Amino acid sequence: MMSIKRKQEIQVKIEKVAFGGKGIAHLDNFVIFIKDTLPGDVINARIVKKKKNYAEANLLEICSPSPYRISPPCPYFNWCGGCTWQNLEYRDQLKMKHEHVIESITHISGINSAVVLPPIPAGKIWGYRNKMEFSFSDHRWFLPDELGNPNLDRSFVLGLHVPGTYNKIINIDRCMLQSETANRILRLVFDYSKRNNLSAYNLKTHEGFLRFLVIRESFCSGELMVNIVTAYENKESLISLAEYVMDRIPEITSFINTVNERKAQIASGDTQKVIAGNEFITDKLFDLSFKISANSFFQTNTAQAEKLYRTVLQFCEPKTNEIIWDLYCGTGTISIFLARHVKLVIGFELIESSLQDAVQNVTTHSIDNIRFIAGDLVQMIQQRPEAPDTMVLDPPRSGVHPSVTQTLNRLKTRKIIYVSCNPATMARDIQLLAENYNLIKVQPVDMFPHTYHIESVALLERKNK
Repeated sequence: MMSIKRKQEIQVKIEKVAFGGKGIAHLDNFVIFIKDTLPGDVINARIVKKKKNYAEANLLEICSPSPYRISPPCPYFNWCGGCTWQNLEYRDQLKMKHEHVIESITHISGINSAVVLPPIPAGKIWGYRNKMEFSFSDHRWFLPDELGNPNLDRSFVLGLHVPGTYNKIINIDRCMLQSETANRILRLVFDYSKRNNLSAYNLKTHEGFLRFLVIRESFCSGELMVNIVTAYENKESLISLAEYVMDRIPEITSFINTVNERKAQIASGDTQKVIAGNEFITDKLFDLSFKISANSFFQTNTAQAEKLYRTVLQFCEPKTNEIIWDLYCGTGTISIFLARHVKLVIGFELIESSLQDAVQNVTTHSIDNIRFIAGDLVQMIQQRPEAPDTMVLDPPRSGVHPSVTQTLNRLKTRKIIYVSCNPATMARDIQLLAENYNLIKVQPVDMFPHTYHIESVALLERKNK
């Protein structure tokens, strides 16, 4: 067996792609992960990291391309990290996502008996995102065909990050994951800001005005929200910018300024002010309307969110006399959707701002059979006198805390519906719940075409004890 060393150059054939998008190859039974590769690629690569059980390598050259490879339609594909699977036919993307969920369930949870259904595909694979976030910078990262162009200005850019970097921004004038109207907004904001010398924020000196552009779009009403995140207030400049953009795109009904004075490079802040129009836009899931403000959480793929929630409902098989707990309820969208089918829904959430939105959403729909409980999840559910008929879990990417799974194992709930955006942490938590629950089936739902991300809904039923 040969010894693998850092900086060593190797030639391997990619066998499959791991969840996270890296290709997997073996060299003398040693696992090697390589980004930007597909199954069937024969490549040259250089080892950049060596661990006890695996190594990571950077792609140097594709010697023989995978039969799966297609030409990506986006001109930024090779440099932008937004969607890494544009070089795969959509049917092949779904196949790999299906394999990722199956492998997570079998290898991590150790359960071979559960049925993992094929992913529910997206009806729309381009222009499906209702929210996009773009970064301003005073240091443009040039693409290879832009190098040497004397007409390009490096000192102002609005676009997306080069993967794995915090300060390299590619200038983007069109993202294929958002609508063409949203792309027009992107170009107009860039043109106006540059011509009027609105300064971009510098991550090292922490000087400059413009930090982020966030575009939100209602796929129900067609309303658009433009949110300009700045380092400080300058209302006059933003009023002029709003007038310029809104005169050209009447679908914009909300123009917001979020001020983030902190050094942390995040598209949120302590204050939001309406520059023009309304404080919110309105979108729908099924026949339910939701007011979406600048900081509201709302599923970024509206059409697929409906398929996801319909799957949750099917797995619940609710009855009118039942009680459902919605753990990690967020802004209450799942709670509201389920409430019309059962006696009572109780939503649990730690983040106060999310619960405020949830209460507002319940009030808007005049629903009287939902209760929300704020606070630490373990403490709150331990204080309840009786377990519900069904529990819905929709935890963050990191999954459920072990203390929560221990508590859930003690409760005599008939059924658990686990909604997850991370197959690995979902499988880990299912393994922890296996003491008292059988995994019946898993339904993946493709919320994010052209990325490796996959949402899943798992049905667990309590064992007879």
